[in-house]
Amino acid sequence: MMDRLDNLGNSLDGHLQLLILPHNDPDPDAIAAAVGLRYLVTEKYGIEAQIRYRGIIGRAENKALVRYLNYPLHRLTLNEFSQKIPIALVDTQPSAGNNPLPQDMLATIVVDHHSWREASSNSLFVDVRPEIGSSATIITEYLQAAGLNLPSSLVTALFYGIKTDTMGLGRGASARDTAAYFFLQPRIDVEALAQIEQAQVPGTYYKNLTAAMQGAQLFDGDLIISYIGFMDYPDLGAEISDLLFRLKGVKWVICIGIHKDDLVLSVRSRSHQIGAGKLAQRIIGDLGNAGGHGTMAGGQIRLHNQNPSQLANQLFNLALEYLKRDRSIEGVSLI
Repeated sequence: MMDRLDNLGNSLDGHLQLLILPHNDPDPDAIAAAVGLRYLVTEKYGIEAQIRYRGIIGRAENKALVRYLNYPLHRLTLNEFSQKIPIALVDTQPSAGNNPLPQDMLATIVVDHHSWREASSNSLFVDVRPEIGSSATIITEYLQAAGLNLPSSLVTALFYGIKTDTMGLGRGASARDTAAYFFLQPRIDVEALAQIEQAQVPGTYYKNLTAAMQGAQLFDGDLIISYIGFMDYPDLGAEISDLLFRLKGVKWVICIGIHKDDLVLSVRSRSHQIGAGKLAQRIIGDLGNAGGHGTMAGGQIRLHNQNPSQLANQLFNLALEYLKRDRSIEGVSLI
C-alpha cells in the first residue's frame, strides 16, 4: 500500500486541484470513497479537491449520509471540465457508461472495485480490484497507509459504505473488507449511523413498494422478476431487489423500473457459476450499459420513446432464456 500511495501522489505531481467524480446517482460506497479520497489528497498533498456528480441522490439513507457529511457533493456542470485539472473516477471506470466523464477526456486516477475495463489502462494511476467488495475499503487502505488522523464523520461514512455494499460483510466481502470494517468500527459515530440507517422515507416509497410487490413473480421457487413501473429515484430498484432477495429459497432477483427517460435494471444473485454482472450485461447488450459483480449488478437503457413495459418484458424473457428457464411456465404472484 505504501507503493500505491506513492504512485497516487506522483500522479498528481505539480497539480493544485483535483475533480473527483463518483458514478451517477452515487450510493453510500461511492459517496464515502469520494469523500475519503478528497480528504487524502487534501491532507497528504495539499491539493484542493471538489466532488461533483450527475443524477440524483434519492434514497433516504443516502440523503441522510450526505447531510451528515455537510453536503460534500455538488451537481456537475459541463464547464467544470478542464484539461488543466486532473480527474479522479471513484467506484466507476472510463467507458462504464455510468459516469459523466466525456469520451474525449482521460481520467488521471481510477479507483474501483468493479470488473476491469480496458479503458482504465489509459489512466496514469489505476487501482481496480474486483475481488474487493467496496471502493470504501480501498480508500480506507490508502488513508491507513498515509497515517492520517481521520475525523469521526469520515470514519462513519467509510464504515457505512463498506457495510452497505457488502451487506455487513455478508455479500462479496474479502479479507481486506473485513480488516477495513473492523479498523473503522471502534471509531464510528454510532448515533449518527443509526439516524442514517433509519432515515425517514417519503410516502411515495410505499406506493413504489406496493407496485413492486404486486408486480413480483416467482419462477421455479428461486427466481423473482418484478416490474416496478415509474420510480421517484433510480436506486429504488436496487433497494427493492435487496428486499426481495431475502425471500427464503430465492437465488435470483431481477427488478426493472423507470426513472425519467431511463429503464433501470437491478440484479441480485447467489449463483457462483453465472453471476449477476454477466446476466445484466447479457440481457442489456448494446441497448445500454450494464455492469456489476457476481452477487449484484445493474444497468440502464435510454428509452427513446420506447414502450417501457414492453422493453421490460423483452429483458425479462432474455433473462429467462439465459437462465434456461421454461418461458411457457408462468410465474407465481408473491401476494
